Amino acid sequence: MEVKLMLFWICLLCFIFITAKAQMPGFVSLDCGGMGNFTDDLGIEWTSDNKITFGEIANISVANETRKQYMAVRYFPPDNRKYCYTLDVKTRSRYLVRTSFLYGNFDNNNVYPKFDISLGATHWSTIVISDANTVEELELIFLATSPTIAVCLSNATTGQPFISTFELRQFNGSVYHTEFETQFFLSVSARINFGAETEDPVRYPDDPFDRIWKSDSLKKANYLVDVAPGTEKVSTPMSIDINRDERPPEKVMQTAVIGTKGSLTYRLNLDGFPGSGWAFSYFAEIIDLSPNDTRKFRLILPGMPELTKAAVNIQENAQGKNRLYEPGYTNISLPFVCNFRFNSTSDSSKGPLLNAMEISKYVAINDGALDVMAINGLLSHYALADWAQEGGDPCLPVPWSWLKCNSDSQPRIVSMY
Repeated sequence: MEVKLMLFWICLLCFIFITAKAQMPGFVSLDCGGMGNFTDDLGIEWTSDNKITFGEIANISVANETRKQYMAVRYFPPDNRKYCYTLDVKTRSRYLVRTSFLYGNFDNNNVYPKFDISLGATHWSTIVISDANTVEELELIFLATSPTIAVCLSNATTGQPFISTFELRQFNGSVYHTEFETQFFLSVSARINFGAETEDPVRYPDDPFDRIWKSDSLKKANYLVDVAPGTEKVSTPMSIDINRDERPPEKVMQTAVIGTKGSLTYRLNLDGFPGSGWAFSYFAEIIDLSPNDTRKFRLILPGMPELTKAAVNIQENAQGKNRLYEPGYTNISLPFVCNFRFNSTSDSSKGPLLNAMEISKYVAINDGALDVMAINGLLSHYALADWAQEGGDPCLPVPWSWLKCNSDSQPRIVSMY
């Protein structure tokens, strides 16, 4: 009987462990250039992209980089074609797509690549490699309006286009809903965990959506500099109610910075800006305040007095302690060099507190070629042909190798080779 009982508890513990490590549905993680599937230390299941029929593979070795997904790359010729990854998605769902690039001198040329990346017909960004040993990451949030998406590399001006990883994460419900989502993607510029105890990011499994919350302890150029004197880190082991809006992970909301001298100030460079964007701060009162204490403060954006929000009183706004409150702007114009400050109000006895922040830039969606339906009808008859595998939009950002398009903003196909 005791043996059976022991076996029962062992099986139960194994089930709990496996369940805890099981990743969320809607996760796709491609190890570009990798030769086999594996599960990493976070419990994320990686799949080789070896079904891709184009491009070449190169192994790389970078000091202090031990993650298996960064041991190889897939690279492409620097020609006038585009090279696309196409994945299935669920229409009317929101997704985060993340791509990463670790050069590692894979071509033994020491020529830092520069090339474009697009989502369908929409130019997403230009990849500029400036360090062979540093991972460059891009994230984009989008609403799926068709059953597939294509992420494409093209237009190399130096070196060869390449990619290390390609990840897709599905959001639930109304997370990152905006009134502009059918017109614009959100290109993530900053997602910051304030009060972090180490330089390590917070991500899955602490964040079930596997967003990467970068530590405010990271030391790099033009990242959270000009910090106000009296800035201190605080934390709590208490549970935080995060069940609203963008649902930042509890681990992120359990840490914060406070301005003990009445002010929090920071400066950072925002990749992709200047431009219009989406910016939100995340607050939770994680400090025990006495009945006579108050914590009230305002956001100050130098040179933009019209954007100063009403005073924040976290405990009052969140309707309780250890509860999420996330004020922000769904459409704000921001510079590349962003200065911001939280100042205590004159009737506040405690300094400002900040747990986390996200800033994304709006990227206008290009609807692409006008002849998509007609050309897709043709492709359906030649689905297995090599020339039918190029993917993405027929004309943008560059035409398929066997098509010629005009130069309209929504191009037409004018001939086929």
